[in-house]
Amino acid sequence: MSAPFSRKHLSAAGLLSEARRLFARIPEQSGCDIALVDHLMSGLALFGLKYPSLLQFENDRREEATRANLKALYGIERAPSDTCFRERLDELDPRHLRPLYKALLGQLQRGKGLEGFAYLDGHYLLSLDGTGYFSSQKVHCAQCAEKHHRNGTTTYYHQMLGAVLVHPGHKEVFALAPEPILKPDGSKKNDCERNAAKRLLADLRREHPHLKLIVVEDALASNAPHIRHLQALDLRFILGAKQSDHTFLFDWVEATAQTTEVTLADEAGFRHRFRYLNGAPLNDANFELEVNFLEYWEYAPDATVTHFAWVTDILITDTNLMTLMRGARARWKIENETFNTLKNQGYQFEHNFGHGQQNLSVVFAMLMMLAFLVDQTQQLCDLETSRRPRCARNLFTVPDETVSPASTEGPSRLQLHPLSAFPHGYPTEEARLLSLATSRRKSTNTPGIAGVSKVSPGIAGALDM
Repeated sequence: MSAPFSRKHLSAAGLLSEARRLFARIPEQSGCDIALVDHLMSGLALFGLKYPSLLQFENDRREEATRANLKALYGIERAPSDTCFRERLDELDPRHLRPLYKALLGQLQRGKGLEGFAYLDGHYLLSLDGTGYFSSQKVHCAQCAEKHHRNGTTTYYHQMLGAVLVHPGHKEVFALAPEPILKPDGSKKNDCERNAAKRLLADLRREHPHLKLIVVEDALASNAPHIRHLQALDLRFILGAKQSDHTFLFDWVEATAQTTEVTLADEAGFRHRFRYLNGAPLNDANFELEVNFLEYWEYAPDATVTHFAWVTDILITDTNLMTLMRGARARWKIENETFNTLKNQGYQFEHNFGHGQQNLSVVFAMLMMLAFLVDQTQQLCDLETSRRPRCARNLFTVPDETVSPASTEGPSRLQLHPLSAFPHGYPTEEARLLSLATSRRKSTNTPGIAGVSKVSPGIAGALDM
């Protein structure tokens, strides 16, 4: 019988322990003297600790303090060299990493980390969007998409379709397994975002058959095949709609007497004008496919006007206009809180850590998204801890393998090491607490955690498990 789930499973140690457990299930390949699980956990460490390059990680792993910290935080027995690192992960099928996204989301749900994240009638908002993370005119692999220029040159690139749970009232976003946009083996045609969406959503519904979701996407998604695919998978939707792409729909709304207009004002001086119609045909070629149309204008106090339009399968009423509008606009969180964070906040999303000949580029991208998911969970827990100080002690658990005798006599002590060996930022609040605690070792020799004493009550509560 498994142990009961507790909030400590959402700590960095709990999430990384689960990652290591699932990585250990991936079949090993003969001839490797360093375990595959150590390669994968090193990948999480590379991105979780915000290393700017694989070379810097390679240099730091040679230091004793760094090796000790990699073992304490990530359970890494032996960190591979950069060459071994790239070669081993290049051979790995990226699909082996999908189960970890499902497992970490499951821990987030069981730990009540998603409480308050459901947005409308128990549904979560799922934002989808594509992004590029590699481009070169020299380095390429068989799966690279190709863009041929008039001057005879070719640009090789990689893209992926991201999927994150978002909420207009929360800064945190939670990544689900992304879908690589790759050129199929033996094909001369590039893959596209639409085909990637088919694969991603089918896998998502297979892995989470009962998860209630509202998919929010840009105007490229408001086409009949995609809407029918969403309906077949029992996924609700709010999709952007541009008048240039949906002339028939906009004309229909303009000419229909049942079209309703509502204007609201808020205390900040903004006016919100809505126009909506339920049961409108998507276009003349798909007249039988009916959608609910919502158009919105925001008038700011400085006279700035912002305009959006969407189609949805959610019934629109006078009472849910603001809710639908805010949910639809939360789509931008995949751009701002996800891709921009990965590019500008230390993850080095567009840096080429290694391309390989097979899967290395995709594997690195998926490991980066996993590290981001762990960090976002920690950010949520840190926020809740600040609101509920008494729960701080439940957010940090040191794995059993990090506990060893401090000496040949006396009780066991945690062997902590200063994190000054990680100059690129602490991976989590727990790591910061460890660093602060170990920096105070010289205060006295009073027995305590690794000889640390006079630690502030908040830190002591977080470390004393």
